[in-house]
Amino acid sequence: MEGLTISWIGALAGLAIAIILILRKLNPVYALFLGAIVGALIGGANLEQTVSVLVSGTQSVMGTVLRVLAAGVLAGVMMESGAAETIAQAIVKKFGGSKAILALALATMIITAVGVFIPVAVLIVAPIALSVGNKMGISKVALLLALSGGGKAGNIISPNPNTIAAARGFNLDLSNVMLAGVIPAICGLIVTVIVASLLKNKGVMVTDEEAVDHETDTSKYPSLGKAIVAPLVAVILLMINPIGSISGIDALASFKVDAMYILPIAGIVGMLAMGQSKKILEYTASGLNKMTATVLILIGAGGIAGLISASDLSTQVVGLIEASGISGTFLAPIAGILMAAATASTSTGVILATGSFGQAILDMGTAPLAAAVMVHTGATVIDSLPQGNYFHVTAGAMKMTIKQRMGLIPYEAIVGGTMAIVATLIYGFFF
Repeated sequence: MEGLTISWIGALAGLAIAIILILRKLNPVYALFLGAIVGALIGGANLEQTVSVLVSGTQSVMGTVLRVLAAGVLAGVMMESGAAETIAQAIVKKFGGSKAILALALATMIITAVGVFIPVAVLIVAPIALSVGNKMGISKVALLLALSGGGKAGNIISPNPNTIAAARGFNLDLSNVMLAGVIPAICGLIVTVIVASLLKNKGVMVTDEEAVDHETDTSKYPSLGKAIVAPLVAVILLMINPIGSISGIDALASFKVDAMYILPIAGIVGMLAMGQSKKILEYTASGLNKMTATVLILIGAGGIAGLISASDLSTQVVGLIEASGISGTFLAPIAGILMAAATASTSTGVILATGSFGQAILDMGTAPLAAAVMVHTGATVIDSLPQGNYFHVTAGAMKMTIKQRMGLIPYEAIVGGTMAIVATLIYGFFF
């Protein structure tokens, strides 16, 4: 493949074909691979070179895949043990009905932030939201915005696949990317609560039949103290290196353990704290199963990222930005926005943006950490489109029609857009 440069027309054609096939309900992995193959052939590659493009692209995401599989241990423990439900119940109970929207948004944010996938976090909190919404007279659109916006905020500070992809895409420690997302995440949470509060009387309300009793038998769930052990261990271990660097403590700064080790260790420690050591096979199997679909999509995204990387598309985009007089800083969030919108996935969007435009972003003078945060937050703006799984999972969780769910997309974009703007201002211009 040495010396091969695929036409940008082929790269765009391949991406367009992949999107169309996803919209036509073809499995996203096959859609991405087919788009990459056809795009490479259109762009001037022969059959042998096309295979090399795909292999090179998929190899580039293997580091992310390994860490995502490792994260499955923590995710499996949090979900299967009931720890995530315990945390959600505790937060909502603490804030009470008068601050229901804040409680729901914060609960989803925290559950996502500790390593639970955002669709699963919404599924966990949705029954509580429907019950609270029915009692307090809060509309479905406001309830789901609270869950989705809170989830988006938690997602950019989590050890989830999207954050791992952002870190690996720019060769950074996962903990540094998580820390850098804190201020944008807080701003996203605030905007979520404000906008959702304005919408609480807008749209369809929760009926008595849709409201479910979220009061569960707490005896089958761990206590709050035990439930937070796993995420607490993960956060402490991930943060030791950045804290040591900031404080100047050499012993801490030299402690550098990859997330591939930390996340499974945290999951196992948490499982032991909850007295569930006999269920290690069950929890890890569940976590692996939940990660499988994400891993396959990441591999598919790697294929099409290989196509775009082998093309001159990034050069054309950079030239367009320079000709328009727009600051090159905007390439990072724009790449995240466009790629996540195309695939309707935050993690896939980050993979494509970093793999396709990463070097071009760095060449324009953007620091790696700034680039990672801006791409990452950009990928949360319009990532919940109908061609993606998240759209349909959340619609089902809140018992909404497709039309009702479509109406939420602009409000989700406000939340994601806020985080992208804050990240761009902080890391693109102020620092």
